[in-house]
Amino acid sequence: MEEAQRDERSLRMALAVYVLVFAGKFAVYLVTGVMAVLAEALHTLSDVFIAGLLLAAIIHGRKQSDEDHMFGHGRAQNVAGVIAATLFIGFTAYQLYVEAFSRLVSPEEATYQDLGPAVGVLVGSILIVAWPLVGVVHQRTRGPAVTAQLVNLVTDELGLVAALVATLFIIGGHPVADPIASIVVATIIAYNGIGLLRNNASFLLGRAPGREYLAELEEAALSVPGVVGVRDIRAEYVGPNEVLSGMHVQVPPDLVLVEAIRIADEVRQRVGKISDAGYCMVQVDAALPASAKGGDRRPILAC
Repeated sequence: MEEAQRDERSLRMALAVYVLVFAGKFAVYLVTGVMAVLAEALHTLSDVFIAGLLLAAIIHGRKQSDEDHMFGHGRAQNVAGVIAATLFIGFTAYQLYVEAFSRLVSPEEATYQDLGPAVGVLVGSILIVAWPLVGVVHQRTRGPAVTAQLVNLVTDELGLVAALVATLFIIGGHPVADPIASIVVATIIAYNGIGLLRNNASFLLGRAPGREYLAELEEAALSVPGVVGVRDIRAEYVGPNEVLSGMHVQVPPDLVLVEAIRIADEVRQRVGKISDAGYCMVQVDAALPASAKGGDRRPILAC
């Protein structure tokens, strides 16, 4: 809960910063006509929508499990990440490529004026965006929504630097730097959008927490007195920091049912102490010799 609140505070701060920065960039573009500044303004406008979307996802993800979503709504952040990536690639990056290549082909059509304010706003924006960026970087753990926001902030800084360099080149008499900088910004956005899409799609497809985590689950189960073996461990993320797991634990074949239930409960309790552990389903099997008829296990109960 504390981590979710930190994530929400980070996104609220970033959203406020984006609105302020967008207003400044767009005003400067209207005065100067520098396309690289317009590219950054459009980038920031998409960030406003994306940050709002991710913030809504965090709030929605707090909803308790219900009949339609029995393991909660934690994957709402991953859905938001996929939508954010789609906006990165399909809207911002594509539009910037179209406009940049058009101006690159016909640079003589571009007119610029009052470039001093553009430099000032870009430098100011770099410093303003650095504020929430430092806060997010210093978070020890980050959910998918804040991870998406971190990508957002990094691309903002890189894009702002590119726009600033382009503006300085324009002042120096090299207007071709304007569309080139816009292409650089578009490429940064597209690259990070593709990475964001791949990462969040992996979670939506049922991403496993990794072999080290599975080994930790096995160790926790084997630490319970009466458990002589563990097999068929399965686990996947059902939220940004919540894992659904299941396993078969083997116990002596002469164990009474009441004792088997106690062992299953204790296995769940010890698994629950592991970081990110959520739901855990345990099936208790009788450990039989491999040569015994019917294989080396016999279900006692599943719970």
